[in-house]
Amino acid sequence: MYQALTVDEAVELIPDGASVMLSGFMGVGTPDRMVRALADAGKKDLTVIVNDAARPDRGVGPLVAARCLRKFIGSHIGLNPDVQEQMREGTLEVELVPQGTLVERIRAAGVGLGGVLTPTGLGTKVAEGKQVIEVEGKPYLLEPPLGADFALIAARSCDYVGNLTYMLTATNFNPIMALAGRVVIAEPEEIVPVGMIPPDAVKTPGALVNHVIRRVA
Repeated sequence: MYQALTVDEAVELIPDGASVMLSGFMGVGTPDRMVRALADAGKKDLTVIVNDAARPDRGVGPLVAARCLRKFIGSHIGLNPDVQEQMREGTLEVELVPQGTLVERIRAAGVGLGGVLTPTGLGTKVAEGKQVIEVEGKPYLLEPPLGADFALIAARSCDYVGNLTYMLTATNFNPIMALAGRVVIAEPEEIVPVGMIPPDAVKTPGALVNHVIRRVA
């Protein structure tokens, strides 16, 4: 059974220097209340794993603008000038990962695999320093699993035992990040009685959810 928390209580759980998975795709499916509360709290030296840098006021943007990050791991930064500026300054380490590889590395961490073999990135800077493994005469990069201390998940609905459902494309990275975070904190739009979410609509079972952010009346 999950523990219900206020946003401020959830923020207190996340120390400076933590690694944080942040769901969302260009800000769609991002737990915005948690992001802004972390930025307002002035957290420092966070490593954030997220699909993209979104924009300065969307997705991970407020954390970047508040200079809360030490490292950004994601697949795209092109629409957030703050990330680009801090990268040029040398104040933010940026690890760009091909999107499919990023998804599979997170999934590998969530299901206990030792890594992912992929041809993506062979012969490019992505391959620098990585092990190449040959399978049936073909070379593949060995990409390590990618987990995090915390996974911050935006859900459409959460029931009283923590089962989560998502809406359309907001599903994006939410289910796999819920598998790969050691502590999972869900920020639902609504909390409903058990039975309101049909079993086949559950995308993240409550057994994976440690904390749920209370809704504001």
